[in-house]
Amino acid sequence: MTTPPQVAVLKSMHTGDHLTSPDRMRAYNRELFREVAPRYDFITRALSLGRDAAWKRALIESLPEVAAPACVDLACGTGDIARMLAKRYPAGRVIGADLCSEMLDLATSRTPPGLAVEYRVMDMNNLAFDDASLDVMTGGYALRNAPDLPRLLQDVATKLKPGGVAAFLDFSKPTHRAGQVIEHALLKFWGGFWGLVLHRNPDVYGYIAESLDRYPDRSTLERMATGAGLTVMSSRPFYFGIMNLLVLRRAYDD
Repeated sequence: MTTPPQVAVLKSMHTGDHLTSPDRMRAYNRELFREVAPRYDFITRALSLGRDAAWKRALIESLPEVAAPACVDLACGTGDIARMLAKRYPAGRVIGADLCSEMLDLATSRTPPGLAVEYRVMDMNNLAFDDASLDVMTGGYALRNAPDLPRLLQDVATKLKPGGVAAFLDFSKPTHRAGQVIEHALLKFWGGFWGLVLHRNPDVYGYIAESLDRYPDRSTLERMATGAGLTVMSSRPFYFGIMNLLVLRRAYDD
């Protein structure tokens, strides 16, 4: 049986290879999410032991009351957060942005008629929005997959209106080394298990642990956000800190 081209690309890359440069990470992410798109909703539930939907509801609940906001969900995947935004803000404008067109095809098919969500193929590090044009930005597992995280945080601050809010749910790296080692082992095992079951390749989801090795810890991430011009409104851990919901606000202009 012939191996699909995108699977061959993933199998040819050793774990961590995709993290060595923004261009390699961008290319790897495109192929990875093309491969996992049909199983993406299942795997997010499996990896989170069924808690993914509750965490995303908490993300939506953390957002401010705004009558008709302009909203963007980064790395929107199959569109679950984008659809929740459209329900939360029925008079608003919601755009779901993702690098992978296969994900957006699924998102479009799962968006019921009458729910106003627009989906666009877009690179997180090349956001096609005017400066100070957005009221709300969200991301489920977006920050950790950004090819250039400092640039993304700066763009979030730039694209948000003064007072605008961004909320990001993602795996979180502990501050202390012992916690990092334990978390890496747990994620490597759990992700590798599902990679073998669903794709015959443990690195498909084992990459989560590798990506956290190079991802900033919680305190450093908050300092990076602050340095980009964002204020930390709240930082809420889930699952003993393995996951975290970070809510940021762009400061009002003086």
